[in-house]
Amino acid sequence: MCVTPPDDSIVVIKRNKLIWLLVGCWLAAAFVPVAQADFATGIAAYEQGDYDTAFKEFKTLAEQGNADGQYKLGVMYSNGDGVLHDAKKAEKWIRNAAEHGSAAAQNHLGVMYHHGEGAHVRQDYKEAASWYRKAAEQGNALGQSNLGEMYSYGWGVPQHYILAHMWLNLAAAQGNERARKERDIVAERMTHEQIAEAQELAREWKPKE
Repeated sequence: MCVTPPDDSIVVIKRNKLIWLLVGCWLAAAFVPVAQADFATGIAAYEQGDYDTAFKEFKTLAEQGNADGQYKLGVMYSNGDGVLHDAKKAEKWIRNAAEHGSAAAQNHLGVMYHHGEGAHVRQDYKEAASWYRKAAEQGNALGQSNLGEMYSYGWGVPQHYILAHMWLNLAAAQGNERARKERDIVAERMTHEQIAEAQELAREWKPKE
C-alpha cells in the first residue's frame, strides 16, 4: 500500500492556524487582569469623586464589551455623576451589561421596569420580575429580595408565599435587612408546613453557573 506524504503547504497552514490560536488564547488571558485593573482604577476614582477618570475608565471598558464597565457607565449617566443625566444612555449601557450577564445590572434593569423610567422604559411588572430572576439566580441579594417581594404581592408573577419566603430568606442570609423584614411579614400569612417547605427550598438552592 502506497502512502502519499503530506503536502508541505498543508502542514504550514495547520501550523500557522495553531500559532494564531495560541496567540488568541494568550491575548484573551492577558486582557482579563488588564480589564480588572482598569475597572479597579475606575472604582477608586469614582469613590474619590474623580468622575472624569472614572468615566474614562468605564467608557473604555464598556466599549470593549466589559459588563462591569458597561454597568458603571450606565449608573453614571443615570445619576448624572460627572456627566449630564441621560436616561437614554443610562438605559442603553445598563441593558447591555444585563444582557452580558451582570447580576447588578440585571437587578437594576428590573428596578427600572418595576417603577418605569419615562419613555425609555415603560413600567412592566412581568419584565421586572424576569430581570430580577436573572439576578437572583446568580446569587445577587438585591435581585433575590426584589423577586421575593414580587412573589409576595403577585406583581408580574402569580402570588406564591412559599417562593416569596424562599427568595427573601436567601437574600436575608446575605445580610439584606429589608428582605429579612419582608420574609417575616410573609411568614405570618403561611402555615408551619409552608414555612418548612420554603426553608427546605432555600437550603437546597444553588446559584446558576
